[in-house]
Amino acid sequence: MTKPLKFELLKTDHDARRGRVTTLHGSFETPAFMPVGTRGTVKGLMPRDLKETGSEICLGNTYHLHIAPGDKVVRKFGGLHEFMGWDKSILTDSGGFQVFSLPGVQVEEEGVTFKFEKSGKPVTLTPERSVQIQENLGADIFMAFDVCVEFPCDYRRAQEAVYRTDRWLKRCKEAQTTADTQSLFGIVQGSTYDDLRALSAQLTIEHDLPGYAIGGVSVGETHDLMMQAIEFAAPFLPKDKPRYLMGVGYPEDLVEGVARGIDMFDCVLPSRLGRSGVIFSRRGRYRVTKGKYRNDKYPLDTNCSCYACQNFSRGYINHLLNVKEILGSTLATLHNITFYQDLMRGMRDAIEQGRFEKFRENFLEEYLSEDRFEELVQSRDDNDE
Repeated sequence: MTKPLKFELLKTDHDARRGRVTTLHGSFETPAFMPVGTRGTVKGLMPRDLKETGSEICLGNTYHLHIAPGDKVVRKFGGLHEFMGWDKSILTDSGGFQVFSLPGVQVEEEGVTFKFEKSGKPVTLTPERSVQIQENLGADIFMAFDVCVEFPCDYRRAQEAVYRTDRWLKRCKEAQTTADTQSLFGIVQGSTYDDLRALSAQLTIEHDLPGYAIGGVSVGETHDLMMQAIEFAAPFLPKDKPRYLMGVGYPEDLVEGVARGIDMFDCVLPSRLGRSGVIFSRRGRYRVTKGKYRNDKYPLDTNCSCYACQNFSRGYINHLLNVKEILGSTLATLHNITFYQDLMRGMRDAIEQGRFEKFRENFLEEYLSEDRFEELVQSRDDNDE
């Protein structure tokens, strides 16, 4: 049987890795950033826009797609690729992060019982059901159903989550019926405990999967604790399989993650913050909706070649966002995701040329040099986690 996923490790520079993942829907270069298309779309962008940013893979959210339109509906349309008009690779999460974020969740060995936010109807999501939903969605890569603990979390609870995640991974693997078309990734847990991260990584790789993820990060812990979690898990992960850091995020985190051997990232930040007027650039991030940009004739980023920067001014986008015109959100999102993809491309080139450490130093020095970090406000119109 031909495997539906192939990973090629093309070059290393210290721990940084340059590779290529090939699925049944084409290849994507790593390190890779996956924009989040929660409900079957990256908010405000058409698939052709997303391709123009340089994106080669995107992420769909199992929990939200199960609620609406329903995974069986998506399957009737031929799967998520056909449904959303995206012919490149797709990854779906398991729905676990969203479920564990809901109030009144009951976690038992069988699965997780929660209430739908709108109807209040109790529902139990099991590893088997998560796999079934994700098989209906038909993504190229789908994630095992895991136990995601909050931060802070005491040692015993984190330890229990590690062992239950391992047992649930076994059930996910046994439940999968689409191994010829979809690839199941396991997830390393362990909270902020070094020995539990190492233990979880060792348990997870015993299942011999096409790829592995580090989860339970970016849940409130400090940047240093996040990096520490990677450092204690990554060395145990196979060098010939892709490594995915889930839900991370800020440009500086991507650079530091790549420095520690991570290949894949996803996060809602460039789209969510774009909708609220936060713009990413090589010199940091800033809020374009502020009054000082009202008469600014410069583009969002003078070093960017995206459609927004080549055709519109900060002043125009300031106006659009402040009067709640949809185009403002679209242009800001388009730019931010392009910035992220340019960053990933820059890291790939640096690894190929054996100068990643210099790239890392220069990028962080420029990006963190100015005091331009402003309050980040989540868009009120939705929740795309």
